[in-house]
Amino acid sequence: MTEKTFMAGFGGQGVISMGQLWVYCAMKEGLEVTFFPFYGAEKRGGIARAGVIVSTEEIASPLVTSPDSAIVMNMDSLPLCENILKKDGVMLVNSSLVKVEPERKDIRVVKIPCNEIAEKLGDVKFANMVMLGALSQVTGAVKLDKLEPILKTFFSESKHRFIPKNLEAMEAGAKAAS
Repeated sequence: MTEKTFMAGFGGQGVISMGQLWVYCAMKEGLEVTFFPFYGAEKRGGIARAGVIVSTEEIASPLVTSPDSAIVMNMDSLPLCENILKKDGVMLVNSSLVKVEPERKDIRVVKIPCNEIAEKLGDVKFANMVMLGALSQVTGAVKLDKLEPILKTFFSESKHRFIPKNLEAMEAGAKAAS
């Protein structure tokens, strides 16, 4: 099994964190991983992208040029993801911010209202965790059952109070994708 995922959004949406957590969970499962982030110099609002590969086999290159799955967190990321996603790939779209349909008909589109779900949980900042749960549900590439201990090391102790909401957001995303 090899799953190549391209994640894209704007800075502040947690795209880079989402990619990191995805590979940390995959490593806990004993999978091979690569994580290749790319982001602009802006603190918030600039581009944020990550190419992530999880595999049962050794990975030859960290570049994700023809992904199996793509995450589109904002409108500006749609054309890029649509252009590089492989035929019959799956595109997970944050339908809270992306209001147009992809033009391609040879891909599967899964719409997840990440922002709305996150806001119902108390903070739009959980939108990336909603999408992480959806990605796990749709691809089956990585289980997120070891996410809680990972979050305890990922976040500083002062942010541990947010771990239950992060887990709730991930579960809500998986439910929305099923």
